[in-house]
Amino acid sequence: MTPDTQAWLDGLRLSAAAARHVQSAAVAGTPAERAAERAVLAAHLVTWVDSDLTGLLVERGTAVRQRGLDPEPAIVLTTTTAGIGAAIDILDRDAPLMATWRDRFACVTEREYRLWCIGHPDPDYRHHINHWNWLKTRVPPQRWAAFQQWPLGDGESYWLHRTGTVGAGADRRFCHLWKWTGTTVSLLQPFVDERVIGLGSS
Repeated sequence: MTPDTQAWLDGLRLSAAAARHVQSAAVAGTPAERAAERAVLAAHLVTWVDSDLTGLLVERGTAVRQRGLDPEPAIVLTTTTAGIGAAIDILDRDAPLMATWRDRFACVTEREYRLWCIGHPDPDYRHHINHWNWLKTRVPPQRWAAFQQWPLGDGESYWLHRTGTVGAGADRRFCHLWKWTGTTVSLLQPFVDERVIGLGSS
């Protein structure tokens, strides 16, 4: 990691920590719902780090020589409060692979990331890659018709799990459809095409 990248990463971490210190965000959902959200986000992050991250950085390597990118970029995870808690637990594990990546990660909310980038832009991803991993747990009922081939039972609702990566070769954007029963969460359909079901970007 270059000194410029390290400074950018350190600044993001400090900025996010300061923002959290002065903000008192309300925690939505029941304890069971928050635990389920955290479990889904944690499972995805472990799989992504174990299976995808190294390959993404290899893909980025082809552009490093051509565009002057840092060959060891910071890894910015944008997620929810539940996702930040899950990421901290995962990255703190006493495992060689996690120790390899720990110092290169910043785990922040989308808002914290965007605010930092306004004053410290990195539009060409010279210093970092961004991976997002978050759940929309409040899908408005008026949009449920788009998922009619995966019907719900009484008291159930849809969750949308959005993931993706930019800054490491081709951009990747995915959406997975989950069902929340009020006590448990289960995957209904991976890799839902949002263009087909008309979900937009929210």
